[in-house]
Amino acid sequence: MPVPSFVASLSARSAWLSPKVLRTEVLGGLVVALALIPEAISFSVIAGVDPAIGLFSSFTMAVVISVVGGRPAMISAATGAVALVIAPLNREHGLGYLIAAVILGGVFQIVLGALGVAKLVRFVPRSVMVGFVNSLAILVFMAQVPEMRDVPWAVYPLLAGGLGLMVFFPKVTKAAPAPLVSIVILTVVTVAAGIAVPTVGDKGALPSALPVPGLPDVPFTLDTLTLIAPYALAMAVVGLMESLMTAKLVDEITDTRSSKTRESVGQGVANIVTGFFGGMGGCAMIGQTMINVKVSGARTRLSTFLAGVFLMVLCIAFGPMVSEIPMAALVAVMVMVCFATFDWHSIAPRTLKRMPAGEITVMVITVVCVVATHNLAVGVVAGSVTAMVVFAKRVAHLADVTSVSDPEGGMVVYSVTGELFFASSNDLVGRFDYAGDPGKVVIDLSGAHIWDASSVAALDAVEERYRRRGKSVEITGLNEHSALLHGTLSGELSAGR
Repeated sequence: MPVPSFVASLSARSAWLSPKVLRTEVLGGLVVALALIPEAISFSVIAGVDPAIGLFSSFTMAVVISVVGGRPAMISAATGAVALVIAPLNREHGLGYLIAAVILGGVFQIVLGALGVAKLVRFVPRSVMVGFVNSLAILVFMAQVPEMRDVPWAVYPLLAGGLGLMVFFPKVTKAAPAPLVSIVILTVVTVAAGIAVPTVGDKGALPSALPVPGLPDVPFTLDTLTLIAPYALAMAVVGLMESLMTAKLVDEITDTRSSKTRESVGQGVANIVTGFFGGMGGCAMIGQTMINVKVSGARTRLSTFLAGVFLMVLCIAFGPMVSEIPMAALVAVMVMVCFATFDWHSIAPRTLKRMPAGEITVMVITVVCVVATHNLAVGVVAGSVTAMVVFAKRVAHLADVTSVSDPEGGMVVYSVTGELFFASSNDLVGRFDYAGDPGKVVIDLSGAHIWDASSVAALDAVEERYRRRGKSVEITGLNEHSALLHGTLSGELSAGR
């Protein structure tokens, strides 16, 4: 290892040991662990498995990804997106097949990471990213709504008190995370006053022992592989997309860079380990990540590791105490996370007036698709495709054709400018006067660039129409890339030639 890199590594590790950073990381991990418990239990219900399985999954995912992941401080655990994908497999074939699919999904993620699929994140436009963030905030809030509906009246003042504490406590002191203070105070109040409100314990029984590794209870046959492969691939793609988008968001918040390839491979390793421990798999969690990074201020892998460790300690050693935490306290934390996550600037009237209509459309489509399907992957893909269409339509109008006739009438020069690709080249054929032009036609492409086969085919069609009328065509001004593409494909794209 080069000396500067070694020194930088030592400096990064020593930063963990400073009292201020250590306190931030430890308290951040504790708050995340508390917030993970009801979430993991809820996702277990979606997947149709025992609550302990969701909690075990969150434990193993967080601990493993803290070591092998590419994005420090990001939280990975059992998630609703993964639960929705694998739930039908568990419902129709049983837990053993679900676990096998989780392990295979992890293998797919490692393969996809090694193939460089993480680099595709760079093609996600900012408008899609903003839509992704806003839709996540909306989804997280929508997940809290059931906890505020048809509940005892005492829930509402507790919720208001929790929000008030998180708003005003940081103005007094930042010695402890406001969410943790809010959870502790509300729990003490409800227990001391004997207030009957829904608690964490009402969500399901907490585990009393650590998970034990083992193989999935399925026949190791080709039929099993054929059955679980589609679910595993879907889980791998959804999990990677959600994780990479969340990692990109954390990069922007912390103004740092992370290895998306390492994150992809790390997600795969974490899911494989989780599967062998009988877990339901998972990926990055935007809500808990925002608690850790934006609310608590954590920045290192230590907080992620401790979130998983604290989760098991709280469940096993302090299960009875944790069960008494009112859901209103955790709902207040998540509502505050939603408020902090949502990009309010993106919907401000002043911003909307200045933003191009295409950008607004992309953002809205992303949000609508995510909220309608509860699937982040669907929204990101739909938004990205829309952005591509908007971009192609915008760039297509930049291509232009102008003609200059020879004073003696023996030649005409057409000057083509702009970017020639499938969208802009479609109109190219109709921009020439085949019948009225003289015998020699020059097409000057010095101000243009050929990007694809569609453009070469369009130029071939122009030449063919002139040739039918006995007129010659000369194409000039091709840059190096355009000349290579035109020389390779010209005359080869029509079956009739």
